[in-house]
Parts: sequence; structure tokens; C-alpha cells
Amino acid sequence: MIGAWGALLSWLLIGIFLGVSRRRGWGQTVRLDGPKTHLGKDGTPTMGGLPLLLAVALVWAASRFGSAGSVHPTRSLVLMLTTLLMGAVGLLDDTLIVRARLAGRRTSTGLRAREKLALQGVIGLLFGLAASQLAPLPWPAVSPLGNALLEAVILVGSANAFNFTDGVDGLLGGVTALALLPLAASSAVGQILLGTLVGFLWFNLPKASIFMGDTGSQALGTAVAGIYILHGHTFSLPLVAIIPLAEILSVIAQVLYFRWSGGKRLLRMTPLHHHFELGGWAESKVLARFWMITALAALLTWGLIGKGL
Repeated sequence: MIGAWGALLSWLLIGIFLGVSRRRGWGQTVRLDGPKTHLGKDGTPTMGGLPLLLAVALVWAASRFGSAGSVHPTRSLVLMLTTLLMGAVGLLDDTLIVRARLAGRRTSTGLRAREKLALQGVIGLLFGLAASQLAPLPWPAVSPLGNALLEAVILVGSANAFNFTDGVDGLLGGVTALALLPLAASSAVGQILLGTLVGFLWFNLPKASIFMGDTGSQALGTAVAGIYILHGHTFSLPLVAIIPLAEILSVIAQVLYFRWSGGKRLLRMTPLHHHFELGGWAESKVLARFWMITALAALLTWGLIGKGL
């Protein structure tokens, strides 16, 4: 039920936000060195993650006062706060980019990488400290503080991996929804997120009317990682999030190879979905195949979790 309310509210709020964005010119600046097929998307309203997260927060808050509250209220609270805080970092990043566009500049990329990582790191560490007290320790031989640090790294890595995945219309929304399925029944936040993603994809499927922005992508990566960590399935995360993992690894490999080879590229372009686009895949093919890979990974994860592995 809470998922259905999330879908309805996000659909309504995103529709309202889309109209405001168009009137105010809150558009995305598309990188000029990207695939040429993406240039037509320049100016598409962005920060769609803001009304999506607002819908999640409102439905979650309402569920706390009804019969649909989480079985683990403290875990749910920690997850919700962490997701919103990481979304706030993304919102700051998006705001800087949109303000630069409104001022006639295309050069702003938002927060600097070290600024973003510092803010994400603080949020990740706070989450890790809480998770080490609320969930089974993924590495029992390591101290609680060591587990907290490792979980912080996983959370920050997931936030950025999902951010890199957000580059093809509908890709991140579908990948996230599929990744949530194995544990959605155990998580009120997961159920609400699934619903709100349905509302968001109504506007985001090709050709997208609105983009998620860092506000949504970083928050979604945080939520997915948080759910798996808090439910004691940290080691299932690389499998169910295989596409975001491949996306961030492609970026890391590209940078390292570029430096090692003195300027050569390992892939045509990163993140990974751009490599396939430049290889001749249409956006719709990238979307469908990446969704199918994630669906298979989610089924495998579901089976492993069901067997207690």
C-alpha cells in the first residue's frame, strides 16, 4: 500500500515540479564531448530527484503514524536520514550547475570532486557508525569501527556508482527498482522508493521530460546500499548492483589507463553506457539490455538471500 501511495504522490509532485522547472529554465547542461545524440537533451529540466525524495519522505513519515511502519523503526530512521542527507549533497551540486546555466555559463560542473567526497564521507561515516550497532557486522573479525569505515566506503561508492549510471533516459530508475526488489518486502523505505520510481519513470522513460540529477542518483545509490547493509546482505550488493558497479569501474579503469598509457583510452568513452552508445547501440538498446542484466542479477540475489547465503 505504501508503495502505491509513493507512486501516486511522486507522479503528482514531479508533474508540478516539471512545470515550474520549465517556466524557470532549470535545465541540464549536456556535456559537449559526449555522444552527439545527447546534445538534443540540453536544457531538459533536471533535479527531478527533489520531488521524488519529497514524496519518499512524506509517505515514510505518514507510515510511521499508521500501521505500515517499519518492523525495524531505528534502522528505517537511519536509512531515511542518510538517504536525504546524501540527496542534499546532490541538490547542492545540481543547484550550482543550474545557476551557472541561468547565468549563461556552461563551464560549471557543480561541486569539486574533493568537496563532494568530503561531504559524502562524513555522511557515510555517520551511517557506518550507526549500522555497526544496528546490523550484523559483515566482517566479524574486524572491529566495529573497522566495519563502520568499510561500510562508509561502500555507501559512498554506491552513491557515486549510481550517479555514473544516470546517463540514459530511464536507465537509473529501472536499475534501482530492480535492485530493490529482493529486499523490498523487508524494508518500508524500499517499498516506498519502488513506488516513487514508478511515478518518476512516467516522466523519465525515453524521451525523458525530466532528469533525476545528482539529487536523485546519489540518494538512490545510498538507499540501495543502506538497505542491503542494514539487512545483513552487504555481500549481495555487488551482484544486485552489477550495472552501477560496472559503470564506476569503467570510469576508474579509463582514468588509470589514460595516465599509465600517456593519453590513450581503454574505452571509447565512460561511463560504460557511453562506450556502447558510441559503438552504435541506440539508447533504447542500452536501456533494455542493462535492465535485463540487472533483472537477472536481482533474481540471482533473491535466490541467494532466500537460501540464507
